[in-house]
Amino acid sequence: MRPVELSRHIDGRQAELCLRVDGDLFWFQGHFPDYPLLPGMAQLDWVLLYGDELLAPGWLFSAVESIKFQRPILPGSILRLKMAWQEEKHLLAFSYAIVLEETEQMASSGKISLCR
Repeated sequence: MRPVELSRHIDGRQAELCLRVDGDLFWFQGHFPDYPLLPGMAQLDWVLLYGDELLAPGWLFSAVESIKFQRPILPGSILRLKMAWQEEKHLLAFSYAIVLEETEQMASSGKISLCR
């Protein structure tokens, strides 16, 4: 259910991953039949999975503070996921960018409130 991880970099309370979202991922099935795109729930799920693994182990989902979906993520896309853990505020901030040949396009961003 996860994308293919191409690279990762962790620096203290920040992490950056390069991910490939193959078209055969479960998340694309039926969403939508004629125009498959990566659901927002998948994007949040991955932030929580990688956030727990890399930055905030043991912390659990509490609420979505803010989220903005700007561009659809299509099968075969290469993504740059950036996350920053703000422990004092219990917030995991994230952004997904679609990596193109010489540029990146912001796909989504937000903050997730975590609790113990």
